[in-house]
Amino acid sequence: MKKHRLCALLLVLTALPACALAGGLEALDGFMRGVKSARADFTQVVTAPLRQGEATARSKISTGTFEFQRPNRFRFVYKKPFEQSIVSDGQTLWLHDVDLNQVSTRPLGQALQGTPAVILSATSIAALQASFNLQDAPDKAGLQWVTATPRNKDGPLQAIAVGFKGEQLATLEILDSFGQRSVMSFSQLEVNPALTAGVFSFKPPAGVDVLRQ
Repeated sequence: MKKHRLCALLLVLTALPACALAGGLEALDGFMRGVKSARADFTQVVTAPLRQGEATARSKISTGTFEFQRPNRFRFVYKKPFEQSIVSDGQTLWLHDVDLNQVSTRPLGQALQGTPAVILSATSIAALQASFNLQDAPDKAGLQWVTATPRNKDGPLQAIAVGFKGEQLATLEILDSFGQRSVMSFSQLEVNPALTAGVFSFKPPAGVDVLRQ
């Protein structure tokens, strides 16, 4: 679950260059050009692959809020069923698990390695294509889609898909190498709100265990 929460650090920080795009890539380009910051509510459904003898896949649902501001600043707050925060100030990634009374921290660049968030650091399609095969995907559920398939077949991911309604971010899907699927749907999206630097700062609460990686 924690891996999927980290993976959900959004493809919302990528900036694509001006070029002839269509479909999902066009929507992604428009979103990245027009949105410098945002806040929204989200619902995340993580579904495990079917086990032998199971008729229905097991799913877990989480809800919360997120905010982001380029470059590389974001805050995810999971509210239900368990409280957890994932915060990046642009240099350091913090993960606070309230139930475990634990905070883990690592350099942001290191944290992004091997996750969909690697895409966040790219500034061009050419840079993205060094690590991912990018392509438009067929429209579904009224959304336009773009997919990113890792070139490293030995990594933790099989594929990433981002769905847009017009130029508004609607859905992020992640399929990992174990066949587990995470779908994050966004609502109440507010584009370009004024966010202060304090939104993306984090100080471990008194008494928590801090693990540095």
